[in-house]
Amino acid sequence: MAIYLPELDPVNTDFPAPETALADPNGLLAFGGDLRPERLVSAYRQGIFPWFSEGEPLLWWSPAPRAVFLPGQFQPSKSLRKFFRKSDYLVTLNHACHDIIELCATTRKAEETWITPEMIQAYQQLHDLGYCHSVEVWQQDKLVGGLYGISVGGIFCGESMFSLADNASKIALWLFCKHFNAHGGQLIDCQMMNDHLASLGAGEMERSLFTRFLHQQRDAILSEECYHSQELTFSPHDQY
Repeated sequence: MAIYLPELDPVNTDFPAPETALADPNGLLAFGGDLRPERLVSAYRQGIFPWFSEGEPLLWWSPAPRAVFLPGQFQPSKSLRKFFRKSDYLVTLNHACHDIIELCATTRKAEETWITPEMIQAYQQLHDLGYCHSVEVWQQDKLVGGLYGISVGGIFCGESMFSLADNASKIALWLFCKHFNAHGGQLIDCQMMNDHLASLGAGEMERSLFTRFLHQQRDAILSEECYHSQELTFSPHDQY
């Protein structure tokens, strides 16, 4: 059966309403357009993101339900806390965003990554404009894990993570949740649920609720320190 999928206008940055996305494949909303900053920022402010493979048309998505973390409720396991206390990892924020984006792409098998060269360039540009942020995990001055995503007011839209050493991406997520919550962050969007996210404690939120919450939070002003380049620290006395 043929399906109708809207094509985006090459000039303006309007999108179809998220609730018009297809159920199968889940969340497919539109195709076309480009990855210039104005369009990407407009998309994330509406709960929409690009996801496509090399050689495919540019596809835009808004799945239902949405995979999310509540940063104040993230609970690392006792074993993860113990591992990090004994490790020699250093965790930083916004020290090497361009590198993190590239590593999220290159550490995956070619058939598994959606982070094309075009996507790498687009998100690196978003970082330079202050929208894209990263968490880095270092071991002896080498990047061994991290994550990156887009800030939309009180919401952080996670894009990808990688790990080249034990628990590196888990620790990046844990310390970022702690930091984000402490500076007024309300929700971390993980887009689509998978087994790995579920194992870390991600939950699901209906698209209509997520969209309403996004509209409430997208103009929120967080602490100036929230995305300031710094080291993220851990204390055994912290709540999580």
